[in-house]
Amino acid sequence: MRQKIGILGATGMVGQRFIQLLEHHPWFEVAWLAASDRSSGKKYGDAVKWKLGTELPERIAKMPVSPAVPDDAPKVIFAALDADIAREMEPAFAAAGCAVISNSSAFRMHENVPLVIPEVNADHLPILENQTWRKESSGYIVTNPNCSAIGLVLVLKPLVERFGIDSIFVSTMQAVSGAGYPGVAAMDILGNVVPYVKNEEEKMEAETLRLLGARDGKIVNPLPAKMSAHCNRVAVEDGHTESVSVKLSRKASRQEILDAWRDFTPLAGRDLPTAPAQPIEFTPLEDRPQPRLDKMRGGGMAATVGRLRPCGLLDWKFTVLSHNTIRGAAGATLLNAELLVSLGKLEAGKPEATKPDPVAVPA
Repeated sequence: MRQKIGILGATGMVGQRFIQLLEHHPWFEVAWLAASDRSSGKKYGDAVKWKLGTELPERIAKMPVSPAVPDDAPKVIFAALDADIAREMEPAFAAAGCAVISNSSAFRMHENVPLVIPEVNADHLPILENQTWRKESSGYIVTNPNCSAIGLVLVLKPLVERFGIDSIFVSTMQAVSGAGYPGVAAMDILGNVVPYVKNEEEKMEAETLRLLGARDGKIVNPLPAKMSAHCNRVAVEDGHTESVSVKLSRKASRQEILDAWRDFTPLAGRDLPTAPAQPIEFTPLEDRPQPRLDKMRGGGMAATVGRLRPCGLLDWKFTVLSHNTIRGAAGATLLNAELLVSLGKLEAGKPEATKPDPVAVPA
């Protein structure tokens, strides 16, 4: 029997991705949907502007949109809320005994809230036991990182493990879907680059160093590296592209770096239904990765890296691509929920050995 889950923010772009990814999931079943007050009481199909390339499941379309309160909600909540709303709403659900697995930035940097990528820092999860909600009601909050940080951190993790990293420079070219719907006005983005994404640079720098840091008992010490991020919005629908330069603590050859990426097969998350078989895929083609061609690698859950070459300022430079609403949002939250199940911190139906049926997400 699959675990019944609820979705907060179900009508938004990330909420829609949750529904798409969960349609054939072996462990979880969507049983409750909540959104804004204007959607409450409507059938989901009437409340949502479905924007994905697969059909809205008929069962979900007929479901009512509930008020966003924990009274009748399942005990497992996937949250896709704006940060200001999440600051009030997510604690209310955690206090009511819900496991809130969140895509919001509201609590990512709270010292007692795990910020997790399963392949990178599953060992940070025990800090959730320090949350007041956990002690009083058994509820808690676990978060996944910003969409621009996840692909970068996946690629940096094996370099940190083998060589150490002293400095990171990254310039992003971020897809418009990262702004939600309706997102960026056409007259602002078509034929244009907007060199500003609100709060993105600050979040990317802080979250990257925390994710790559080490847990010391009840706290996480960030990676002691310097980092600078430049974040730009570009006229691409899905897929964040990032130009990265790093200074390593120990010199490494090109082949040693390629070996580190190739050998990166972490135990945490490896057998989970949503996990990609290989979280990092290297492309040797000189003009790749590209969003149009590479965003769906690993079902949209892999980070693609290419153009590895010496850097005249630091040591090495390369390009990273990841799907921002799958690996960078809904898929990341879902993978965290699966990890929690595997660690016994989330009740769910008996895990099945098979992966879920693949979602026919257009490339």
